[in-house]
Amino acid sequence: MEAIKFRTLKTESEVEFFLSRFESYVGVKLPCDYAQRSKFVAGFKGEEMVAGYMLVTKPDFRSLMFVPDQVKREHDFFRNDSYDMVEINGVWMSASLKTASEQFSVWVKLILDAFKCRKQFVLLMANQRNNNIRHVHAMTGAQDIYEGEPMLMSGEKSHSTIRVSYTKRWSLLMNMPRYWLEYKSRERRFVRRLKQREFTRTLSKAN
Repeated sequence: MEAIKFRTLKTESEVEFFLSRFESYVGVKLPCDYAQRSKFVAGFKGEEMVAGYMLVTKPDFRSLMFVPDQVKREHDFFRNDSYDMVEINGVWMSASLKTASEQFSVWVKLILDAFKCRKQFVLLMANQRNNNIRHVHAMTGAQDIYEGEPMLMSGEKSHSTIRVSYTKRWSLLMNMPRYWLEYKSRERRFVRRLKQREFTRTLSKAN
């Protein structure tokens, strides 16, 4: 199995392709001005881009823009310095990444890159209805800031309901054993599915 190789995207054409892939997988188009403030990292198998994510190290952060003003006034999180935050966004993986080990390699690379940003707070945002991402965020020790409808500016698009949360830099890293256990669990499920398919094919041929 060919290993995934990661690199930071430098050219406009690569970034545009990344954003188009993200939009096709997630259904959200990210604005150009936001993209210009972001670091894009993509995983490749050969020449094919198969996964990626964005790291935003300076405000304004897209996730916090969607939080209602009343929450911003009342929530203690907004007393923190926004320049001590990094936002993770634009996470996507191709359907071609079928094995748990391939998916795990993407998450580990993302976590290490976010940690290296040396920002105390790591911002996370997701579709409120996506339980898989909720589970991933929970493993990082994330704490919710807001759940509900996003406060959209004119022309902006996002999920109908969102969840904005944050974790801390060291919490992101120190929970690595939890990510490993989740990876091993997914790996076992993947092997069971393969065996079940093989068993079903064998029965079909016998009949």
